Amino acid sequence: MGIDLELHSGRPQRKGASRDTLLRSSHRHGEALASALSPLDRYGPGKLGWVDPYGDTLFNEQEAQVAREEAAALARECTDEREKAALLDLTEFLEACAATPGSYLWFVGD
Repeated sequence: MGIDLELHSGRPQRKGASRDTLLRSSHRHGEALASALSPLDRYGPGKLGWVDPYGDTLFNEQEAQVAREEAAALARECTDEREKAALLDLTEFLEACAATPGSYLWFVGD
């Protein structure tokens, strides 16, 4: 189980056309990111609990803006180095998404 990240300039399509909007991606922290987000409650406060490690989750720029604070706080508190690196990578993607009008961050689950 892992979660890959893809930043898109617009709403990505589920089929091959998603490459047309792809700005950047990260596949290096998939398992560590899934592990770092696994304790979060889907019904609790924050946005990152919404991320489905088995399916796909899409955040728009407004949701990314809210979630970046949450990811940064999780990274500061994290003691596992692999998970911390994954959360820092996620924070960068969320910041980029929040700063790019019309963009989406796609969490690609296994």
